[in-house]
Amino acid sequence: MKEELLLSNQICFLVYRLDREIQASYRPLLDVLGLTYPQYLVMLVLWELGQAEVGKLCSLLNLDTGTISPLLKRLEKSGLIHRKRSEQDERVVVVSLTDAGKALEEQALSVPQHMYSCLFHNAEEYVALKQMLGNYIDRLSS
Repeated sequence: MKEELLLSNQICFLVYRLDREIQASYRPLLDVLGLTYPQYLVMLVLWELGQAEVGKLCSLLNLDTGTISPLLKRLEKSGLIHRKRSEQDERVVVVSLTDAGKALEEQALSVPQHMYSCLFHNAEEYVALKQMLGNYIDRLSS
């Protein structure tokens, strides 16, 4: 048996397991909001920016249009967002929050606080992990 081929030694598997655990921890919190994890990510962007073009959402979330379009349809059907073609360029779709989508932001405030308390003992741990992960993403994407 080759040590470097052990599943437990694979960084990708550890990251995969961590991702699954984090998403499982989010699930009950997001169920209360009526959101899936990918929908929550879209809402985070919209709460931050107020509105965004679909292309911008794809770029920020690292998703393609084939993945984000069904998410947006479900969010629109649930009354949280509006999609509208840009008046300047019909090819561009702008996504904005409805009043219900804006109101959901208040309910969502407890989600990051809960996750922070599950993962970190202090702010220094959070800052260090955020910087380390950002560095890894930069290295792999360059």
